[in-house]
Amino acid sequence: MDNSKEIILYHYSFSPYARRIVWYLALRRIPYKQCIQPPTMPRPDISALGVSYRRIPILSIGSDIYLDTRLILQKLEQLFPPSSSHPPLNSPSPPSNAPSTKATQATITKLLEHYTIDSGLFVRAAALIPTSTPLLKDPKFTTDREEFTGRPWSAVNIERGRPEALVEIKSAFEFFERTVLGDGREWVLGGDGDGVTLADIEGVWLFSWLIGLKGALEGGGIERDVYPRTWAWVERFEGVVREAMRGNGKVVKVSGVEAARAVGNAKWAEVEAGVDEGDPSGLRKGEMVEVWPIDSGFSRKDRGRLVGLSTREVVIEGRTEEGKEVRIHAPRHGFRVRRAKEGGNL
Repeated sequence: MDNSKEIILYHYSFSPYARRIVWYLALRRIPYKQCIQPPTMPRPDISALGVSYRRIPILSIGSDIYLDTRLILQKLEQLFPPSSSHPPLNSPSPPSNAPSTKATQATITKLLEHYTIDSGLFVRAAALIPTSTPLLKDPKFTTDREEFTGRPWSAVNIERGRPEALVEIKSAFEFFERTVLGDGREWVLGGDGDGVTLADIEGVWLFSWLIGLKGALEGGGIERDVYPRTWAWVERFEGVVREAMRGNGKVVKVSGVEAARAVGNAKWAEVEAGVDEGDPSGLRKGEMVEVWPIDSGFSRKDRGRLVGLSTREVVIEGRTEEGKEVRIHAPRHGFRVRRAKEGGNL
């Protein structure tokens, strides 16, 4: 049996980043299994893969392991091209008097990705988690998030930053209400019905998370009657996703042991990448390197032999706890790759 395209998603249910992947898989009817993780470290199921990276989600396809939702979405688009089994997300045709093209649509999608992830918007959104939330009263959770982000997570600090965070999030609602959705369109790239595109996923995930987080938007003047188009867009999107999930059926859950065994015994999802010899890093194929994110979760580094390097991604060879070879893929954007110091094992 060809297990090179078997997908396992490592996540926990209330991760806003993981929802990006869950939604995409559901909307494109791509089957997957899930390995549910705790919201805090340690995560032995992921350690069993030979992965130190601590952010959620992580996705494996065959024996290839992908980090960061931006790269995960790119790989799913690449490895699961449109077919009758896995229909594409809609790419609406622009009106005859509009200059929009596929290139323009791709540009908007990419810019929304940067807007919601790289602009600091998520940091502001996370600052709106109500201090009454049980998790924020759990020292294990707050200590874990302090290690993760490198900043304090005390109730005092969260409350102090709340007014500024509300202003930023309100500004984001205004941007979508008056600009992105300002002409009354149902979806970011136009279209109607169930015309969801990747651009909607890139734009909606933070709004959906905050609206569903009781008390997060309180006192910010971000009510439904103030931003009706944006709220309606979020509700419309969530309705399409719910319908897709019902149609796809229940997602199979697997244990960490089952998942690690499946990944370790699978075939490669893609051919081994090459190393760009002109890369400014000066790294060469086969060198021992370390890879880690630079904005959060930066204290945990993955170490392995370099097998792929381009402007888009870095790929290293790793091994599961059972000694099975895997490849760990990370994006170049937002990550650092450096030649490893002498010593240490693969």
